[in-house]
Amino acid sequence: MQTPQLLTPDELQRIIETALPNATVQVTDLTGTRDHYRVEVVAEVFEGKTRLQQHQLVYKAVGDHMTQAVHALQVRTRTP
Repeated sequence: MQTPQLLTPDELQRIIETALPNATVQVTDLTGTRDHYRVEVVAEVFEGKTRLQQHQLVYKAVGDHMTQAVHALQVRTRTP
């Protein structure tokens, strides 16, 4: 079995910013192992959406990385 390539916080930030243009994204590596992250995302696209819908947008952005490179992701979202 091939070991997945881990993401740096900057790479994860760019992935989310690409999927959610004009979002402000802050990524924190919670354990120093580059597979447990907290992301804080502020985006206008969240306006009028439930917290669940906001989080789904972030998880969709991270996509396949969730099953390959990211083991745990804490998500905090809000509108500007």
